Amino acid sequence: MNEETFNISIRKFLKMVGVSSQRDIEQAVAKATEAGAITGRETFPATMTLEIAGLKLNVQFDGEIRLE
Repeated sequence: MNEETFNISIRKFLKMVGVSSQRDIEQAVAKATEAGAITGRETFPATMTLEIAGLKLNVQFDGEIRLE
């Protein structure tokens, strides 16, 4: 195994997930705000699941998204 290739690929994957997830969350908040479904002061529980079937890895991360 090439450690450098391995580490770079993990970083690229996590960066892609982070950037894409942030964009999707921002768009969902904007849409809900425009529709009047939220006030912009809420806190939302959030869950992220990481699955790598070939490694039999399935990990859940829990947190929250605060708007204010």
